[in-house]
Amino acid sequence: MHCRNCGNEVSDQAIMCVACGVPPKNGSKFCHSCSATTDENAEICLKCGVALKSKSPKPIESSSEKAEGKDWIITLILCWLLGTFGIHRFYTGHIGIGVIQLLTFGGCGIWTLVDLVMIVTSKFKDSDGNLLVK
Repeated sequence: MHCRNCGNEVSDQAIMCVACGVPPKNGSKFCHSCSATTDENAEICLKCGVALKSKSPKPIESSSEKAEGKDWIITLILCWLLGTFGIHRFYTGHIGIGVIQLLTFGGCGIWTLVDLVMIVTSKFKDSDGNLLVK
């Protein structure tokens, strides 16, 4: 793979180009496949025919953004201490279920117990569908 900013060869897993210091997919001057010079608005490389722009570009994530989901230990503590009030559900973004648990005291404790088991066994997900981060 080649850097789209400077054209130098980089690893497929590279986060930054060592030659120019830019994420290798963020440029628009060179083809990532053959390193040929390309037009900024080109969608296909004229030399090798490779698509230059993806249909759904994915932003480069910083190391702090890579871990998706809510924290496992915080959710566990909230469920253990305040589970009958559904506070762990509010924390993980399940507002509707949190309100129901708040009004029913965690389904008389049964729903809280089920959530606690799910959290401990790493089956509990936040409102975005991400598993909790340990």
